[in-house]
Amino acid sequence: MERQDDTDARDGRDRDRGCGRDRVLAALAERRRTGSRPGERADGLRIALAVEGGGMRGIISGGMALALHEAGLTGAFDAVYGASAGALTGAWLLSGDAGQLAGWADAEYARAMVRPGNVLRGRPVVDLDHLVEHLYAHVARMDFDAILANPTTLHPLATHTRTGASTDLHPLLTDPVRLRLALRASAALPLLAGPPVEIDGSHYYDAGLAESVPFRTALAQGATHVLVLRSRGPLPAAETAPETVAAGPSRGSRLIARTVLRRYPAPLRDSYLARAERLRADEEALGRHDLAPPAAGPAVLSVRPGPDAPRVGRLARDPVLLRAALEAGQAAMDELIARLP
Repeated sequence: MERQDDTDARDGRDRDRGCGRDRVLAALAERRRTGSRPGERADGLRIALAVEGGGMRGIISGGMALALHEAGLTGAFDAVYGASAGALTGAWLLSGDAGQLAGWADAEYARAMVRPGNVLRGRPVVDLDHLVEHLYAHVARMDFDAILANPTTLHPLATHTRTGASTDLHPLLTDPVRLRLALRASAALPLLAGPPVEIDGSHYYDAGLAESVPFRTALAQGATHVLVLRSRGPLPAAETAPETVAAGPSRGSRLIARTVLRRYPAPLRDSYLARAERLRADEEALGRHDLAPPAAGPAVLSVRPGPDAPRVGRLARDPVLLRAALEAGQAAMDELIARLP
């Protein structure tokens, strides 16, 4: 009898862990089942979507977002948080034309964002001004008014150059012009994308300098459930080992801190140089939620590309590679959606 009691207790703990792990899926499934709409909720939950960027690697999380849209789940979220290219994905998701996310794999999109020839013209290689102010405004038209009016709120994150802190730009999104500035600010990589973007007298660099996986801000703002779309697979053990982090930032990072960022306050440089340590902490935190989530408190579930997903560089432009990466993101999300209760 005692042995049976021990077995029953262990099975109960396993079921509890399973329930905790599936809380995000259960909440999304219930909202889809009831047709719950943002602004008209009665379940007391705040469900957020957090979208990682990473330059053109963001095509993977973009494919995940496209799969969410195709499954009719966009309206299940109360807020979308995006870092860097993840902010661009979030904007398309809420624009009323989320099918345009497939444009990530279009050669024209890649040429609009990554323009190596700009070096000869004294312009940044990652041309956010051309991407947002030309392609999004006049060619593949993004409905900025629809994003602003969407009851699911968009939260582009960026790094404040004075404080080095992750900053939610949502309060600044009062019109299409400011929305476009916020999207550019969220992805304004030092050196590659030119100077920081100015909004209301403050200057902002890429969100990745302070919060490349934007789930912490979502939790700080009261999210009860967060679905995190990752653009990268699990990091190799060598990259997250304590001794690797203790070795400090890379030579390239130290060079950029001494040159491009030298005229900005020390907190910005410190934040930039601590990126590897923060990423390791994020990996550990997300791993705890995925493997042994707390029985109470916020529930966080991260979705990563499968092991066969292609490796995509920040400046990739090969349309075949990009199409494969988009489809890998879609496949990862489709697999998760198939597990909805």
